Amino acid sequence: MLNTTLCYIEKDGKYLMLYRNKKKNDINEGKWIGIGGKFEKGETPDQCLTREAFEETGLILTDWKYRGLVHFIPDKGEAEDMYLYTADGFIGELTDCNEGELKWIEKEKIFDLSLWEGDRAFLKKLLNDESGFEMTLRYEGDKLVEMKEGSL
Repeated sequence: MLNTTLCYIEKDGKYLMLYRNKKKNDINEGKWIGIGGKFEKGETPDQCLTREAFEETGLILTDWKYRGLVHFIPDKGEAEDMYLYTADGFIGELTDCNEGELKWIEKEKIFDLSLWEGDRAFLKKLLNDESGFEMTLRYEGDKLVEMKEGSL
């Protein structure tokens, strides 16, 4: 089981989104996602969040909120627990990301992007300022075949 973080940084009514188009054999290729990544040995979710945010964006997070836990279950590959965050405090200048293109997207236009189907479900919760939720997303290839929701 992989442990990862996923964060949507907020500024001026926009989320910082990452269009994945630079890595080879990337499961997220062609999709818009938040920023984040895999835990390193001994890291807490918050430590992973802040490290990944800096590595992918050049920004140092100063204020963030844990929003929920997403269990991602693919038909191929390893299952993943994603610790989901939003952040609205940061310092620094946005840098290029080696995994794709970073872009500030107006929140009301997020659903016009190429997103994972399950991401649409938890993004609705984030946009409604919900926290403390748990979600299980089971995929067969790119298709969401099961979604369960609960609370932590």
